[in-house]
Amino acid sequence: MGKRVITYGTFDLFHIGHLEVLRRAKELGDYLVVMISTDEFNWNEKQKKCVYPYEQRAQIVKAIRYVDEVLPEDCWAQKIDDVKEYNIDVFVLGDDWKGKFDFLNNQCDVVYLPRIRGISSSGIKDSLRNVKPMVDEG
Repeated sequence: MGKRVITYGTFDLFHIGHLEVLRRAKELGDYLVVMISTDEFNWNEKQKKCVYPYEQRAQIVKAIRYVDEVLPEDCWAQKIDDVKEYNIDVFVLGDDWKGKFDFLNNQCDVVYLPRIRGISSSGIKDSLRNVKPMVDEG
């Protein structure tokens, strides 16, 4: 089946940074598995509330041509099991996680991709909080 790659994320408010991570991850292999954090995992473990529910985030990511399979991420600990279960050759995350998953190096290659600076879902959410509503003068 060729080289299998896996990456993880919430993918809320999908933006160009997400697209670039998926494109670069796919370049590292032939088949890209994307694990998307569930709403429960985001809230219970990360204290993050998503704008879009898991089902919609998964549907958006599935529509990206670089993505071959989308599955839920329910907990931090599942990564090692995912690598084994899906026969992963390359584990990919953004470089903000650098070093945190090096323990997987005995199972597969671990790659930390540089992120596009200045672009993040958190930053977009912060910017939206500061947007003043338009006033209808008509």
